Amino acid sequence: MTSSANYQQILSDSDTDSDNGRTESFPDLSSSILKPYLESTNQSSLATSQSPSELSKIKSFLASSSSGALSCLICLERIKPSDPTWHCSTICYSIFHLICIQSWARQSSDLSASLAASRLPITAEKAAESSTWNCPKCRSQYSKSQIPKKYLCFCGKLEDPYSEDPWILPHSCNEICNRPLQNNCGHFCLLLCHPGPCPPCPKLVNSSCFCRKFQEVRRCGFKSFSCNKICSKPLDCRTHKCLQICHEGPCPPCKARAVYMCRCGRVEEERECCERDFRCENACGKALDCGKHVCERGCHVGQCGGCPLQGKRTCPCGKRVYEGMSCDVAVPLCGATCDKMLSCRIHRCHDRCHRGPCIETCRMVIAKLCRCRSLKKECKFRCNALTDTQVCSLTYVDVCKITDLVCERKCQRMRDCGRHACKRRCCNGDCPPCSEPHKCHYGACPPCRLICEEEYPCGHSCKLRCHGPRPPPNPEFTLKTKKKKSNHQSEVTPGSPCPPCPELIWRSCVGEHIGAERMMVCSDRTQFSCDNLCGNPLPCGNHYCTKYCHALKSQSSLSVEKRSAESCEERMPTCPHSCPLPCHPGECPPCKVLVKRSCHCGSMVHVFECIYFNTLSEKEQMAARSCGGPCHRKLPYCTHLCPEICHPGQCPLPEQCCKKVTVRCVCQTLKKEWHCLDVQAAYRNIGRDPKDISKNQFGLGLLRCNSDCKSKVQVVDSVLQSRKPKVEEKEPATEKHVGKRRKRRERVRVVNQASRLQRIFTAVKWLLLFVTLSVAVAAGLYYGYKGLLKLSDWMNEVEEQRQRKRFPRI
Repeated sequence: MTSSANYQQILSDSDTDSDNGRTESFPDLSSSILKPYLESTNQSSLATSQSPSELSKIKSFLASSSSGALSCLICLERIKPSDPTWHCSTICYSIFHLICIQSWARQSSDLSASLAASRLPITAEKAAESSTWNCPKCRSQYSKSQIPKKYLCFCGKLEDPYSEDPWILPHSCNEICNRPLQNNCGHFCLLLCHPGPCPPCPKLVNSSCFCRKFQEVRRCGFKSFSCNKICSKPLDCRTHKCLQICHEGPCPPCKARAVYMCRCGRVEEERECCERDFRCENACGKALDCGKHVCERGCHVGQCGGCPLQGKRTCPCGKRVYEGMSCDVAVPLCGATCDKMLSCRIHRCHDRCHRGPCIETCRMVIAKLCRCRSLKKECKFRCNALTDTQVCSLTYVDVCKITDLVCERKCQRMRDCGRHACKRRCCNGDCPPCSEPHKCHYGACPPCRLICEEEYPCGHSCKLRCHGPRPPPNPEFTLKTKKKKSNHQSEVTPGSPCPPCPELIWRSCVGEHIGAERMMVCSDRTQFSCDNLCGNPLPCGNHYCTKYCHALKSQSSLSVEKRSAESCEERMPTCPHSCPLPCHPGECPPCKVLVKRSCHCGSMVHVFECIYFNTLSEKEQMAARSCGGPCHRKLPYCTHLCPEICHPGQCPLPEQCCKKVTVRCVCQTLKKEWHCLDVQAAYRNIGRDPKDISKNQFGLGLLRCNSDCKSKVQVVDSVLQSRKPKVEEKEPATEKHVGKRRKRRERVRVVNQASRLQRIFTAVKWLLLFVTLSVAVAAGLYYGYKGLLKLSDWMNEVEEQRQRKRFPRI
């Protein structure tokens, strides 16, 4: 009765709240929980133990549980022994209320999913699947699937571990922890179910130092140590050794200095050993496999590879693909518009497909404003090089430039003579007098000798001498002049209008192609065609006009309708198949045509969808074409097949074949097994090419005959002579002739007897096989049933032992 009363008193005291003025009191359980660990380390008590940091954490958690000082960091309420909890198992091992951590985790994961869905191009469902939440204290990250759903003990073996026994630690199953220890040493925790991290492994094991020179018996949790001597491990160069003190982790790079050669072997430099593999700045220059070009790569090791101009090649603009062309043949031009981006990064090249770079200066006509913004001029000079404020002062002199309120335009007002225009810059109406004054004289004034400079509608000025109307003579000063023959023929007739503009200008063709201008007289308005392809884009947006140069405005809609009825030829990504739809704007549907590609060794053919195969990179295409089996290609210098897995290119090291070959003498008496590479070397030593040897003669005659060979040859010859059929004289047939039908019947009778015996033997064999299988199945069923009964009995015993252990009888 007394013990029962004490037990009830303890339970009542431990179950009260701090609000009533009482605090929980728990017995000190540190000794019982840490007892297995102390026994394994031969320590008497906690006071004498030199505990590691993990053991100190366990002591602090146990002290907090004993004093009732555990609080949930989310709700800031005290954690009672009967409250379902969850603990962080990563860094901090803090304990929280199960309901609090579930609410915290759901809110954090939902917030993470909403942020991911708003910032990334993914759906809300996918963002919810990949959302995470963090521990409230140490911020360790957990996935959404790790949101706790059950109340488990510290070691995770028992669900709902609440017990009213005051000698059992709250939230513990009071069984061996048995969790795997740190560093995956293979041992398990020996403590009772406890909070916090598991202590280091106390097992004694034979451990080596970091450099593997010394061994000693140490605790498994502290088995890594340094012997404080020189490491002496071989470094990655395999030449020098590590000179540092025995250390953890890999050795540092080798710093020994020496003279090393570059990859191609042309340049020598003094470098550190860890930087011995370097490349010089020289080009390779070796001849490629084609024998027509040289390798343009830099310093490198190994094979230079195939010629880059072999295989598929495209025209300079990249619109047409050519296959099977020799690498030394220039790719023909496709005739389409180049359409490459120019250096201005705004316009594209409108020339036809051409070799070499596009024009450096963009000649597109763009509108520019002067500084005063009063005039606008079309500029043909480097559309991306001139700014708006550079046009007035650098390009044109006839664009308004305001400097001290005087512009740079010509005055063009008539002077006082009434014949000539003022050629000065802006003069505000104060034009100077005419520069051809004459003194008073008899007769008419002489003809004007100045340049006409009358402005044509095209903008040019007349360069002939003045041919305006002559003034009438003054009758008071008129004299009869003698008639003289004029030897000089006037350029123009006085009083006649200016002739058509004779200036020579560059004029574009009717298609306005760049580079197809002609020098023509300004007044000649004759249009011409440059006989080049038009190349302008059609309304479909995919094709270019293939007619010869024509006026752009005269392009009929008939060609557009004809284009729209044709099938679409452009497909992205690049594909050899034409689009099944009529010519249309926008992207074409994915190509579903099945294409065949043989494997690298040619033993099988793969079938791919065109869109799938063309979207793969070159490396992925090579991997997809491999059949995964042996190469099946014959080596070039012997009769064997390549042993490698199906691979592109030439077979590696064909001269290093290690297949075994039976080598014989001439009479085939002696024989030995050689490696194929030795057989090839033997043929080369005697001046024969191994690839010229047939398969049945490969290895024959490489051994020398001896005395045994000669005797065996004689015996073989005698045997062959005895086997030769002897020619005997035919005796007259005295026997009676047997008919063909009789012979056929006898052969059929013999065959029927043999087939009957075969059928009997087959039936007996199947009967024995059926009996054997029946016996085996019956035995398997019998022993399997017995095993299930034994397994059931064993599981019942284990369950009874567990129940007795959990609920011992008082």
